[in-house]
Amino acid sequence: MSALPAVPFSPAPVSRPSRSKIFIFEPNVALLDYIRATMGDHYALHLFSETSSILRDLEIHRPDLILIAWDGMATSLQSFTQIREASGIVPIVLLSTTANVEELSPVIRLGAQGFILKPFQSNDLRETVEKYLSVPCDTETAIQEDAKETAIGEGRYFVRSSKKMRDVENQAALVAQSEIPVLILGESGTGKEVMALFVHNSSPRRNNTFLKINCAAMPAELLESELFGHEQGAFTGAYKAKPGKFETCAGGTIFLDEIGEMPVVLQAKLLHVLQDGTFSRLGSRNVMKADVRVIAATNINIKEAIANRTFREDLYYRLNGFSLTLPPLRERREEIPLLASYFMRRSSEKYGRPALSFSPVLRKAMLQHSWPGNLRELENIVNRYLILGEEQSVISELEPSEHHLPSASPSHEMDMESGLKDMVRSVKGDAEAAVIARALEETGWNRKAAAQNLKISYKALLYKIKNYRLTPRNRN
Repeated sequence: MSALPAVPFSPAPVSRPSRSKIFIFEPNVALLDYIRATMGDHYALHLFSETSSILRDLEIHRPDLILIAWDGMATSLQSFTQIREASGIVPIVLLSTTANVEELSPVIRLGAQGFILKPFQSNDLRETVEKYLSVPCDTETAIQEDAKETAIGEGRYFVRSSKKMRDVENQAALVAQSEIPVLILGESGTGKEVMALFVHNSSPRRNNTFLKINCAAMPAELLESELFGHEQGAFTGAYKAKPGKFETCAGGTIFLDEIGEMPVVLQAKLLHVLQDGTFSRLGSRNVMKADVRVIAATNINIKEAIANRTFREDLYYRLNGFSLTLPPLRERREEIPLLASYFMRRSSEKYGRPALSFSPVLRKAMLQHSWPGNLRELENIVNRYLILGEEQSVISELEPSEHHLPSASPSHEMDMESGLKDMVRSVKGDAEAAVIARALEETGWNRKAAAQNLKISYKALLYKIKNYRLTPRNRN
């Protein structure tokens, strides 16, 4: 028998008695006997095959953990709801007959901490029990746990505290247990790569490779070779065969960032991989099997891209097996102090400088700022503050501007003492930014199409977007 690991929420370790009290509700008496035989020496087990029995004991005893049989909404929802209401904040883990994301998502929202798939082996169950026995059960600690940091590798953490992000976390932890593709949506800088890493590290593939590919960073032929590999002589400069990421990442996860920028000709090949699970190297007819989990992300309006024929509709529906939408930072302002402290701590370690505190004035400026660049902009602000050590310049930079996108006519007053050259440069910059912004809006923020319309290189457009700090007006 094999089992999927329980959905991880990385609780903080706490001390507990040597024999923890565990309530287990499972109508299958044979399974209860198996659990008693394999785990009875390690825990104080209270086993129940009827809902009324466990509800009576919950009136008298407070367990450290509750395991509840889950056989589907129709069969188990009523029992789960009654036990959840009677148990307060005691962690609950499902003994589930399904790993279906759509079915488990509602019960997770109702208060289940995670699940383990039946049938399971005793060591899988013990590992799950140990994980969730670490969840503190006192009310004060439970409130503090609204703020969470989960390590995702390479010294990075998934940090969240808002209800919106906790909802996304629950959905991500659930979908991680399946093999369906995931599409992560959100504005630039909202943390899509961090979310992809969180899904990977919460999945059965977490001990294997995670590879990120930026679909906007290379031309079509090079991107095809990077993804699928090539044979010797497949194109000019292909002096020897080279495996692609779908080969080297076998057993792991491929993260296709900026999937909306992938050339249409390559979209067809990716669709074939997702449909059939097979691919061929560039210049070869040999069919290879793909054993990878695909996670994709984009910050463009996919529906507009489909309408403009820059993104295949069939690929969208194939990628969108499950979508996670990350809210912009302005919609989760309560996380700004938490995230700022995290970035300060991380940068302090990175640059070997003592961490700086955030004064009430600076904190207020950060909370009032619109953050068009989202978490990436916040991290840059914190880095600048740490390196310069000058609070006032950061506060001045965070002061609200009068416009979101530059207009063709400069909105600021001219300083006549600045000189004609500076004035001309300023006006020219505003005009150029306005033209670029208009081109991006007209193409639904498809940067390749906008670059073609503007008759400039793609890299030049990316530089100007960053230089003028342009962001979309709206993002679905």
